[in-house]
Amino acid sequence: MPPLPKAELVRSAVQLYRYLLRCCKSLPEESIRQHYRHAVRQSFKVHADEDDPERIQQIIKRAIEDADWVMNK
Repeated sequence: MPPLPKAELVRSAVQLYRYLLRCCKSLPEESIRQHYRHAVRQSFKVHADEDDPERIQQIIKRAIEDADWVMNK
C-alpha cells in the first residue's frame, strides 16, 4: 500500500527524489520538514554512484516504505 498517491509510479531515482520532497511538504512542522529534506538530499548524495538496476529498485522500494512510516507516525 503506497504512502501517498502516485507512489506506484516512481520508477527512477529522479522520480523518487521529487516524490520524497513532495512528501516532506505535507509534514506538520517546518523543523521536521527541513530535517527530512536534508536527509533525502544526503541519501541521494550517498547513492549517486549506484549503477546496479536491481539495487536501485531496492533503494526505491525501501525509501517509499520509509516515507510511509514517517508520514504515519
